[in-house]
Amino acid sequence: MRNIFLNALVALISSSFSFFLFQHYYQAPAPETEQSQPARLVDHEATPINTNPRTWTQLPPADFVATSKLVTDAVVNINTLSASGYRISSGSGVIISADGYIITNHHVAEDGSTYEITLYNKRKLEAELMGSDPTTDLALLKVDARNLRPLAYGDSEKVEVGQWVMAVGNPFNLSSTVTAGIISAKARNINILRGSYAIESFIQTDAVVNPGNSGGALVNEQGELIGINTAIISESGGYEGYSFAIPSNLVRKVIRDIREFGEVQRAVLGVGISEVTDDIAARLVLPVVAGVYITNVSGESSAAEAGLRSGDVIISINGIKTNSVPEMQEQVALFRPGDRISLEFYREGRKYRRDNVTLKSLDRSVSSSRQ
Repeated sequence: MRNIFLNALVALISSSFSFFLFQHYYQAPAPETEQSQPARLVDHEATPINTNPRTWTQLPPADFVATSKLVTDAVVNINTLSASGYRISSGSGVIISADGYIITNHHVAEDGSTYEITLYNKRKLEAELMGSDPTTDLALLKVDARNLRPLAYGDSEKVEVGQWVMAVGNPFNLSSTVTAGIISAKARNINILRGSYAIESFIQTDAVVNPGNSGGALVNEQGELIGINTAIISESGGYEGYSFAIPSNLVRKVIRDIREFGEVQRAVLGVGISEVTDDIAARLVLPVVAGVYITNVSGESSAAEAGLRSGDVIISINGIKTNSVPEMQEQVALFRPGDRISLEFYREGRKYRRDNVTLKSLDRSVSSSRQ
């Protein structure tokens, strides 16, 4: 009996001691919690808040600053004056030689008696008109000066849609104004030039161009001349996002002719032409709706001697595609009478090639067409 009492007492004391330790020293572990994470949208790239979008989207090249300094020195302001000294028009011009040759538009120099040139350093000079060509809207002036800062020609054939460009000119007589944009399209015909043989194959850009920019420079990122700013399409009379420049390859040829001969040496193929439509492409079994459709061929013309016929579709000249009438006009206009070219064309669903096609002058090739 006594042993039972002792065992019960020991058990009671042990239990009390264990309960005491549990109450005073045991701490239950804290329940696990998920670590907080910043909220994030799925498939969403973070964009800085209250930031101008152009600071984090694609921007013009950083070297546009250096390009601007280079180009503005080569762009001049032109005031065209009548014999009585009245200002007929004003515009811009581009220096293309250190000895004073300046390109501008025909419509800037048209009907002028004297031409007042203001250089980038505000120096004023009088210029002489060396020649003008209304079919391309180009003119060449000459000032008596040395050590000017000319622009180098770029290759307008390599210009691509979406490429960054700068326009430099003197809009509203605000000297040395620089704007930037991209190439919007190539080989545009907007029907603004007069004459049956006018050449319109403009580079279209969204760089800001206004009255006074005519004759100014369109340049690429390297500061090379790729066009002469010429026209805008506008209902208000001001800039609305559509400006047009004469491609530099055509400019170079026309200006070279004027310097050497005093006028443009114009070669023609001697064909009537029109755009290829979907119906024409289907009827002639063309692989694509592109090329230039020959509507007629003039007798004794270059085209006639090469064996071209009405219904043929010219698709390239010297390997350069002619997908439209303006593109073909531009390519032919790059050559002088007597130059030889290669043609590719479709006839009745088959492709042909003619090499060594000799181009003739306009007065020797009677044609109802523009080429």
